[in-house]
Amino acid sequence: MEIKIAQDKLAKALNNVSRVAAGGRATLPILSNVLIRVDDKKVSLTTTNLDMAVVSYLPAGQCENGVVTVPARLMAEFVSNLPRKEMVEIKASGDDKVVIKAGGYNSTINGASAEDFPELPDIDDEKSVKFVMAAEIFKAGLAQVMVAASNDMTRPALTGVYFNTFEGGLYLAATDGYRLAERKLVEKIENEVAAIVPASSLQEVMRSLGDEIDEVEILFDEAQVRFRLGEVEITSKLIDGSFPDYRQLIPKESEIMVDLQKDELVRITKLAALFAKEAGGSITCSTDTEAGVFNVASVANEFGENSSKIETKVEVDGKVTLNSRFLLDALNALEGKKVKLGFANRLDPVVLKNETDTKYVHIVMPLKG
Repeated sequence: MEIKIAQDKLAKALNNVSRVAAGGRATLPILSNVLIRVDDKKVSLTTTNLDMAVVSYLPAGQCENGVVTVPARLMAEFVSNLPRKEMVEIKASGDDKVVIKAGGYNSTINGASAEDFPELPDIDDEKSVKFVMAAEIFKAGLAQVMVAASNDMTRPALTGVYFNTFEGGLYLAATDGYRLAERKLVEKIENEVAAIVPASSLQEVMRSLGDEIDEVEILFDEAQVRFRLGEVEITSKLIDGSFPDYRQLIPKESEIMVDLQKDELVRITKLAALFAKEAGGSITCSTDTEAGVFNVASVANEFGENSSKIETKVEVDGKVTLNSRFLLDALNALEGKKVKLGFANRLDPVVLKNETDTKYVHIVMPLKG
């Protein structure tokens, strides 16, 4: 096998795929390696941790067919430290030794046989459910939803993002049991899907979505999903489980609804949170019709207490206790300068929406107290 390729292109591709290589945590040593394949003047770099695989395709000026595996992170770090704009030559011999040359730099890396590398699962394009959308829309929507995904591995269905179709639209949803985020991604679609994609795989998708990528193609089959991002393909197993019937948790209407400047609400929530650390981040939000204000206060503790207010139109008095971090996460996920915040009583979910964007909703469950 022989390749001659520009340093910057090779370094970028290696950095993309090396993140998925299992490294020292690998149950199989070969999972720490990157598979380098040259086939009919097409160069591909592949890594996998058995749950997810990343393939990066590269253009190459000179190349000879062949395949070999080498330690992914060593290879990525070595190439990254070579001078930019140098042409890098990679040659692999029959003993799996890989020689890398660039200008005056020369190194030999001990590789391993490609026969031991796991065979990657395939997705049949003809039988899969396919969606294509603008990369910017997908990335923004995914970021808004992923914040609500759980880290609790005892409830695997909640550790992913639920791709689902409803009334002709494609939606993303995530919940950890304490908050819920939903984003309508596509208005009108012909195919249907109900699949939970691991948040860890989606984080890798987010990292691989560079500004130069205009379009994202997503393919689902019964057990896996593939994201095509320009010259990068990420394939992941789906989470085997049932996602909660979350739509019944989203209130249709809220008895109390206030319009607030988002920046100001973020500011007073952060101030209250400073005094609420000893109380698990617990803060109290309330409305006062007589004063015409929305108030955020911290629970009194040994450090003192804090109360801040925003003038707004208020029609009903009410009070609810929330986790300050969850409220801040929701506010940071909302776009625009204004936010609508709605609630009914101490135990009903708090609904947060953008003033003009009806495609995104975030709810936070109140704390008892």
